[in-house]
Amino acid sequence: MGNHKNAEEAFRAYVRKMADYKEANAVLSWDLMTGAPPKGKEQRAEVIGMLATEFFKMSIAPEMQEMLAHLEEEDTYIGLDPVMKSMVREMRKEYEKNKSIPATLFQEYTILTSKAQVAWEGAKQTSDFAAFRPYLEKIINYLNQFIDIWGYEGHRYNTLLDKYEPGITVEMIDPLFADLRKKSVSLLERIQEKGKASNTAYLKKQYPALEQRKFSEFVLQKIGYNFLAGRLDESAHPFSIGLNPGDVRVTTRIHERDLQMALFSSIHEAGHAIYEQNIAPELVGTLLSEGASMGIHESQSRFWENIIGRSEAFWSYFYPNAAAAFPEQLAGASVQTLYRAVNQVQPSLIRIEADELTYNLHIMLRYELEKALITGDLQVADLPGAWTEKMDDYLGITPSDDASGALQDVHWSGGDFGYFPTYSLGNIYAAQLEAALARELPDYKEAVRRGEFDMITRWMTQHVHRHGKMLEPAEIIRSATGEGINADYLTAYLENKYTDVYELF
Repeated sequence: MGNHKNAEEAFRAYVRKMADYKEANAVLSWDLMTGAPPKGKEQRAEVIGMLATEFFKMSIAPEMQEMLAHLEEEDTYIGLDPVMKSMVREMRKEYEKNKSIPATLFQEYTILTSKAQVAWEGAKQTSDFAAFRPYLEKIINYLNQFIDIWGYEGHRYNTLLDKYEPGITVEMIDPLFADLRKKSVSLLERIQEKGKASNTAYLKKQYPALEQRKFSEFVLQKIGYNFLAGRLDESAHPFSIGLNPGDVRVTTRIHERDLQMALFSSIHEAGHAIYEQNIAPELVGTLLSEGASMGIHESQSRFWENIIGRSEAFWSYFYPNAAAAFPEQLAGASVQTLYRAVNQVQPSLIRIEADELTYNLHIMLRYELEKALITGDLQVADLPGAWTEKMDDYLGITPSDDASGALQDVHWSGGDFGYFPTYSLGNIYAAQLEAALARELPDYKEAVRRGEFDMITRWMTQHVHRHGKMLEPAEIIRSATGEGINADYLTAYLENKYTDVYELF
């Protein structure tokens, strides 16, 4: 018994050190993207690469294998508590995945992606894809090396998908997206043919940046983002980063001629952050104190941004506050005016500005391009042109420059191929979770109308947040909703919402 306890304590201490490295790296990454001076960014990228390499080395060290082998012995494993069992499961997965990758290769890749993110930011500012192209070519080359090392079943892209959403494959997503695209286009056509136009002029007036930020902070505080455990900053591309449940930071992007950009990007990132702020405290330092998957993470951000943030109940409560913050801009507006305005359906160039209905088409475009880049069916040099073609095919519009085209997202500069599909999976999960929430708490919308959001956060914490990585995505969805993944809730939600907004009766 004593040996077992000593082994557990040694393993916990070892993993805690890995978690500390990860947290330190997260702080540096946040600073790199929000406040590091230009001349310090390259050296900062080197330090980030070093810490990530130390984490990587620890994950595949002989000590890790020895501890896992001991803890996995039947007589030992049976006595482990649930947290320890999950730690063993996750670290075994990490060990098996990483043990075959040379540490030098991993370090090269980490440094590359850190530098690529800086290069992307500069290339986007000047709308110069050629400046970013060599970085993306190298990233794809490294990813294909990793795929060859890890192996794959079916499509090469499946290995990358599994990193973000375990168990999901191209073979599953292709028909799912095909059906979603068909139904989305059908509803879009009905709206364009018969829908009652929304008045969006109120959203495009001059909104001072400082006042927008104050209003966003007010909204975030009300919906449950804890500013004692986080902060709001600005960055080129909005993101959230969790150091631990007591420090989960978010960024936003402000445009003075668009009230929606800062508000909804703030709510979106706060959705991610509320998730991580409510993970069970006992999971801190275990590497389980993070989201179960990117799809589950996106379910939380999209739930708050769209299902709550764009609801009539939400605006019934926040309209007086918005009118007080922006009295001149919103003079003459009403709850219904803003509700319809923020739910306008209009194909757009920018993914993060897209409406709920066309958003998934943006995801499908990126998903198709990613698959082609990984297989070599599309060369990086041809990416801007391919992007333009698909935008025309999917949405009927084309970008005028690279900044609003292939350079608009930060994801590829970080090597995050396989991430984009999780946004649409998140939409599917969010609608399914909302249906379960409504069954258990049928008056939750009335609570939102009163500005009371606690019951929602408590429900999500009970069913989703607190588990961290203790449960896998499919387990969370089945446990919370009583059934497996079901996209019908999303299509029904979109149909019902836009029938109301556009009066398609």
